[in-house]
Amino acid sequence: MRIGLDVGSTTLKCVVLDSDEKLVFHSYERHYSQIREKTVKLLEDIRDRFPYLNEAYLSISGSAGMGLAQKFNIPFVQEVYATRLSVMKLIEGTDVVIELGGEDAKILFLSNGMEVRMNGSCAGGTGAFIDQMATLMGVSLTDMNQLAAEYDKTYTIASRCGVFAKSDIQPLLNQGASKSDMAASIFRAVVNQTIGGLAQGRPIKGKIVYLGGPLTFFSQLRESFNHTLGVNGVCPENSLYYVAIGAAYSSDERKLDLDELMEDLINTGEEGSFNGLGKLFENEEDYLIFKERHDREQVSFTDPNTYKGDAYLGIDAGSTTVKAVIMAEDDTILHSIYTQNQGNPVPLIKDFLMKFYENYPAIKIKSSAVTGYGEDLMRNAFKLDFGVVETIAHYTAAKKYKPDVDFIIDIGGQDIKCFKIRDGVIDSIFLNEACSSGCGSFLQTFAEALGYDIKDFAQLGIYSRNPVDLGSRCTVFMNSSVKQAQKDGATIADISAGLSISVIKNALYKVIRASSAKDLGHNIVVQGGTFHNDSVLKAFEDELQHQVIRPNIAGLMGAYGAALYSKERRSSETTSLLSREDLQGFDHKVKVVLCGLCENNCRLTVNSFGDDRKFIGGNRCERPIRQKAPEERFNIYEYKLDLLKNYVPIKGRRGRVGLPMALNMFELLPFWHTVFTLLDFEVVPSPFSTREMFIKGQHTIPSDTVCFPAKVVHGHIEYLLDQGVDAIFYPCLTYNLDEKSGDNHFNCPVVAYYPEVIAANVDRIAGTRFFYEYLGLNNKRILAKRLHEILREWHKDIKLNDVKLAVDRGIIEYKGYLKRLRQKGEEYLKIAEEKNKLAIVLAGRPYHVDPEVNHGIAKMISEFDTVVLSEDSISHLGGKTPTDILNQWTYHARLYQAAELVSRRPNMELVQLVSFGCGLDAITSDEVKAILEDNGKIYTQLKIDEITNLGAVKIRIRSLLAAIEQRS
Repeated sequence: MRIGLDVGSTTLKCVVLDSDEKLVFHSYERHYSQIREKTVKLLEDIRDRFPYLNEAYLSISGSAGMGLAQKFNIPFVQEVYATRLSVMKLIEGTDVVIELGGEDAKILFLSNGMEVRMNGSCAGGTGAFIDQMATLMGVSLTDMNQLAAEYDKTYTIASRCGVFAKSDIQPLLNQGASKSDMAASIFRAVVNQTIGGLAQGRPIKGKIVYLGGPLTFFSQLRESFNHTLGVNGVCPENSLYYVAIGAAYSSDERKLDLDELMEDLINTGEEGSFNGLGKLFENEEDYLIFKERHDREQVSFTDPNTYKGDAYLGIDAGSTTVKAVIMAEDDTILHSIYTQNQGNPVPLIKDFLMKFYENYPAIKIKSSAVTGYGEDLMRNAFKLDFGVVETIAHYTAAKKYKPDVDFIIDIGGQDIKCFKIRDGVIDSIFLNEACSSGCGSFLQTFAEALGYDIKDFAQLGIYSRNPVDLGSRCTVFMNSSVKQAQKDGATIADISAGLSISVIKNALYKVIRASSAKDLGHNIVVQGGTFHNDSVLKAFEDELQHQVIRPNIAGLMGAYGAALYSKERRSSETTSLLSREDLQGFDHKVKVVLCGLCENNCRLTVNSFGDDRKFIGGNRCERPIRQKAPEERFNIYEYKLDLLKNYVPIKGRRGRVGLPMALNMFELLPFWHTVFTLLDFEVVPSPFSTREMFIKGQHTIPSDTVCFPAKVVHGHIEYLLDQGVDAIFYPCLTYNLDEKSGDNHFNCPVVAYYPEVIAANVDRIAGTRFFYEYLGLNNKRILAKRLHEILREWHKDIKLNDVKLAVDRGIIEYKGYLKRLRQKGEEYLKIAEEKNKLAIVLAGRPYHVDPEVNHGIAKMISEFDTVVLSEDSISHLGGKTPTDILNQWTYHARLYQAAELVSRRPNMELVQLVSFGCGLDAITSDEVKAILEDNGKIYTQLKIDEITNLGAVKIRIRSLLAAIEQRS
C-alpha cells in the first residue's frame, strides 16, 4: 500500500492507496501545531484499520511537512509537484488549478508548460483569514456559507490580512449591514485577493479545478470565483486530498516499517530553539514596584448610591468595544461600562441607560456626547447632545488628568491614535491606516486561538523568562511564527510577552516612526484598553527607555473625555438624550434599500428607531437625508470633473479612437480630444473609474505593488475593448509641457511608460490597433511630425500640415482648460476669504480627481463647510520654493508651489493624498511637510489605495479641523 501525508500550515491530511491505486482510507483534521503527535495517532488508526499492514510506501508533502520528513528520513514530495501529478492523472485537460489552504494560496497554470503562483509574505485571502472573519461576525463556518447564499449586496472588503479587513467590516456591522452581505463580501474579497495578488496578469481561463479546504467547504466561495472569472470551475471528489494523493502516487522510493516509524515519532522529543528577547520583569518584586507606580495614577470614583445631582454621559463607540461613562459634577466617575460591542452597540447602550435610570433615579443626566466609529449611529439612536472626534475626546481626558501632557498614544481594538501636543493644542496626528496588526484585536485573536481569555493571556506574559521575537508583521502571517515557536519549545507566557512587544514595535516603528523617546515628548499619557495589559505597558517603557503615565481608566479615556466635552459644551438645562420613558418604547430595526436620487445609486443601510426617526448609512451624498440637492459646496474636484465631461465624442469619418481616462489622461484629455477631433476621428474617452471597472481589469495586472491609479488603467482598457473602438491611443510620454516651475518637467516613470505594461499584459489588445509609441510634449514640431508618421500607418490621407494645426489647437485648448481651472481656484480662494471659510488644498496628482481613486474624500471634506481646492488649481499663485532634492517632476513642482502658497495664507491648510506603492510620494511628502511645518502649518497625509479605511480618513480630517480650531 501507499500512504501520502499532506502536512499543511493548519491541517493534516492523509490517504492510503491499495495496490490498484484505489483510495481505501482518508483523514482530515487540524493539527494545532502538534504535528508529531497527530501523525502518530494517524498511523495508529491506519494500523487498526489494516492490521496486516506492517510495511508501506510512505511520502510526505505540504508546507509544514519538510521538517518532519527530514528528521525521520521519510521521502518528501514538493506539494506543487504532488498537486500537478494527482490533477493530471485524475482530471484530464485541466488548464488551471486554484488551491487555497489554511495560510497558503496557489494558482497552477498547466497549459503550455507549468507555471506556479504562490502567496509570499501575506496570508490574506486564505482559510485562516476566513476563520478570523467568521469569529468576528460570531458565526460558524457552516453558517457563513449559508449566509453568503442569501446576500443582497456586497461591500468592498480588504483581504490582505484579517485585522485590516476588520477595519472595513466592523463599521459596516455597527451601521447595521447584514451578516449575509458581509459573508458574501468576505468571499468576494478572497477572490479578488487571489486573482489580483497571485494571477498578476495571467488570464485564468479554460478548465478550472478548485482544491483545498476553503474551496471544498464553501460552495459560495466557488460561486464567487465562477462569477468573477466567468467560468464554471470543478471541485472534484476528494478535493481536500489531492496533495496527499500526489504524495502517495510518488511514494515508491522505499518501504517503511510503520511500527518502527511510530516508535521513533513517540520517543524523539521536540528539539529546537527560538529567538528570545530580554524578559520584561526581572522578578516578582520588580513587577510589584512597576505596578505600584502605575496604580498611583488614579481618576476618582464616586458611589452613585450616595450621589444626588447632575451628571454627564460620555460614550466611546469603538471598532470592537463600546465604553460609557457617567460623570458627576465634580468630574469623578459615577458609573461606567466597557464591553465588546458584538457588532451592534445600540442594545448594549440601551440596556446600560435603562439600568442606570432604574437604579439611580436621583441622578439627572444634563448633557451627553459620543465619540468613536459608531458616533453617528449612536448619536441618532439616543439623541445624544454632541458628537466629538476621537482625538479631541482623548486629549480632553488626558489634559484633565495631566495638564502638561505633550504626547498621547491610544491603542484600541483596531486603531492606533497618537498625537503630539504643542502649546496646549494638538499639533501632529498619527493613525494606522494600512494595517492594524499592533492593536488590541491583534492580541485578542491570538489569545482566542490559543484557548485563553484575553486577561489571563495578558497576565501570563508578565512572568515570561524568554519572550519570543515575533517582529511586527501582520496577524495572519504571524500565526506561522507563533506555531513554530511553540514547536521550538516556547511557552504560552513567552508567546504572550512576545506579542506584547510586537504591538509596541508596530506602534513605534510603523505608525509613529519615532527614532527616540525625545521625538515623542516628556509627559506621555497612554490610553486604550490594550494598555491595561501590563506586558504591553512595560514593553512600551522599555522600548522608549522612558517612564509613561497610564491612568487607571486607560480603557475609558475616550468616554471620559466625551463626558468632559459634553459638560464644557452644555448650553441649556435640558438634554435631548432619550429619557427612561423614551427607552421603554425604543426599538432598533435595520434594512437595506437602493437609493435612486442621483447617479451613485447607493445601497443604503436604514436604521429605524421606533419613533419615526431614521439614520441612513452608506450614502455618498446628502440627498437621501435632505431629499433634495445639497446646499452649495465649493469643491474644485467636482468642477474639474464637470470640465472633463464636456469632452464628448463627435462623429468623425476616420473611425473611433479610444482614450483611457487614467493617469496623465486626466491632465491631457483636452489636448488629445482636440487633436483627434480636428483630424476627423470620433474620440471615445472611457468613463470615470468604478469599482466594477477595476475588477474587470484586475486579471491583467502584473504587479501587486504598483500604485492603484496605475492598476485601474487595466479596467479602462478592457472597457474600450468592449466598446469595439477602432484604435486605442495611449502614448508613452517622458515629458510634460514645461511650466518653468522646477528643474525639469518629467512624468514619473509609471505615468510615462505604463502603456508598455498594457501592451505586454493585456492579451485582448492584440486584436485592435494600440498606439503606445513614445511621444514628447516638450517640442510641438517634433510631436506633430511623429504623430503624423504614426497615424499615416492607419490613414494614408492624413497630411502633416493638418496634424500641425491640430497640435497647435490642442495646446491652445489645453492651456484654456488650465486657465478655466485656475480662474475657478482663484474664485474659490476669494469666496473663502469673503465668507471666512477654511480653504483645504487636497493636493495630489491630476488623476486623484478620479472618484474611484480618491474614494470621495474631496466631497467628504467639503461637507465640513470648507472650500476644497486642488494643487493644480492654485499652484500658479505659489512661489518657486527651494527644496533639498532635484525638483524634476511636473506634478511634484505643483505640490511644492501649492505648499508655499498655503504656508503664507492664514485661512489655508494642505492635505496630501498619497498612493500606496508610489515611491516618489515619499520624496514629495518630506518636502511638502518641511515647507508647511517650517511656517507653522499642520501637515496631514491621507493614504489611499484600492482599499482605503475611510473611517480612519474621516477621523484624520475631523482631527485636523479640530486642531485648527484649537490653534486659532
